Amino acid sequence: MRNLDVKWAVIPCAGNGTRFLPITKGIAKEMCPIVDRPTLDYIVQEVIDGGVTDIVLIVSVDKDDIKRYYTYNPEYEQELIAKGKVEAAKLIHEVATKARFHYVTQYELLGLGHAVLQAKKIIGDNNFIVCCGDDICTYKKDEAPAKQLIDAFKRSEGNTIVGGQTVPHENICRYGCMDIKKDCGSHLYELKGIVEKPAIDKATSDLASLGKWVFSPKIFKYLEKTPRGAGCEIQLTDAIALLMKDEPCYFYDFVGKRYDCGDKLGYLTAIIDVALSREDLKEGVIKHIKNLKI
Repeated sequence: MRNLDVKWAVIPCAGNGTRFLPITKGIAKEMCPIVDRPTLDYIVQEVIDGGVTDIVLIVSVDKDDIKRYYTYNPEYEQELIAKGKVEAAKLIHEVATKARFHYVTQYELLGLGHAVLQAKKIIGDNNFIVCCGDDICTYKKDEAPAKQLIDAFKRSEGNTIVGGQTVPHENICRYGCMDIKKDCGSHLYELKGIVEKPAIDKATSDLASLGKWVFSPKIFKYLEKTPRGAGCEIQLTDAIALLMKDEPCYFYDFVGKRYDCGDKLGYLTAIIDVALSREDLKEGVIKHIKNLKI
C-alpha cells in the first residue's frame, strides 16, 4: 500500500535577497522580522501545523543566523531563568524544540529545482512539502495551507500537488498559470500544464502557483534529468512538466491570506496585519494609524 504520510518539509533559504539590500548583506532575508519572529518562522509554524515533524532548511554558506535561531541553547535558557525571565526562556526553548531541524548547504545558487534536489539524500523515501522561504500565510486555527495541501496529496493518492490561489486576472502574468484539465471539486484541479508568466490575454486560468508543493520522492528523479532552463537554472516547474508526462499532477487552491515577503510592500503589509491580529499590539497600532496625517 502506497505511503501517503507527509512528515517532512523542505524550505529553500539560500537566496541572496537582493531586493532587500542593504539589510540582506548582514542577515538572511528569511530572518527579517515580522514583529518579533523571523519571516521564516511563520513558514516553519505553518508546516508544523500541517503535521510535519522534520524540516530541512536549504541554506547558503553564510546563513549561520538561521541555524543559530533554531539551535537549542540550554546555557542561554538558564541565564534567562536566573534573571527571572522564565517566560522568555520557555519561548526560546519552544522555538528550538518544536520540530527536528536539518540543514543542507546549497553551494551554488542554481535555481529552486536545484535547491530542492539538495535535499534528496536526507529526504530519502519520504513524501515532503516544499514551501518558499519568503512567502507567509495567515490562517484560521486548524486550516494551515500546508495541511490543506497535504490533505489534497492524500486525496489524490500521492500525486504531486501544486499549491496556489485564484489571483486577479490582471496579476496572473506575474505567476505560473495553471492550464486545467479537470475540476475535481473542493478546490482540487487536475493539471494539463503550467504556463510561466503568460501574457494576460493568453492566460488559461486565474489560478496561480504561489510557492507551495507536495511531492513524493520520485520528483528527485525528474529534477536530476531536468536541463537548465531560464536564467541557466534548474527550474522546479520544468521538473514538474517532465513528471506530468508520466502521471497526473494536481493544483490545490488553498484558503488563507498570503503575503509575498520577498517584496517590500508585501513585507510591510504582513507586519501591519500580524500586529493588528495580536491583542498586545492591536490597540496601539490602530491608535497610531488613526493619528496619521496622510
